[in-house]
Amino acid sequence: MKRTILISCLFIATTAAFGQLPSFTLGIKAGLNVAKLKSDFATEENTTGYLVGAWARFGGLGLYVQPEAYLGSKGNKFSRITQDNGTEVQADGEVKFTTLDIPVLLGTKIGPPSLNVRFMAGPVLSFIIDEETNFNSAYNQATGFRDYKKQTWAAQAGAGVDLGKLSVDARYEAGLSNISRSERYDQKQNLWHLSLGYKIF
Repeated sequence: MKRTILISCLFIATTAAFGQLPSFTLGIKAGLNVAKLKSDFATEENTTGYLVGAWARFGGLGLYVQPEAYLGSKGNKFSRITQDNGTEVQADGEVKFTTLDIPVLLGTKIGPPSLNVRFMAGPVLSFIIDEETNFNSAYNQATGFRDYKKQTWAAQAGAGVDLGKLSVDARYEAGLSNISRSERYDQKQNLWHLSLGYKIF
């Protein structure tokens, strides 16, 4: 009986120690963005997009750092009622971005490598590599706005689960910098994203 208890204690201690060893993981990911470009001059409509890229994770003692790089699509549809010679006019606009996003996240995880729950947060640097805008004349007249910066900062926070080689993440991203070049308007990109990752090693 004592031998069984001793062996069990040694097994638990060895498993716990192994779980604290430094580790490195590399993977790929893909998923969906649900984005809203919050503004102070029009109503906004959520836009659904994609994300695809790669991630790395390294750390120990229950903590890890996870840098990533992925392409994503974001944007928004805008609507505003304007006055034209006393008549209300619907002013509509739409913008779509393709961005290269580079988050660097600090996280913690609970459980063994093959089945654990993770929590993470950190900054995100986004580069706009392609931009499509479509504003009707009423929108241009009402706002005079259609110029965006090529680089912005945001912050991400979320949780994830590792199931063997699969990794599922859900995060919220809040824009920190104004994406508009105009001094009249404040626009910040906010989004939810859900992704499925695969560990290469």
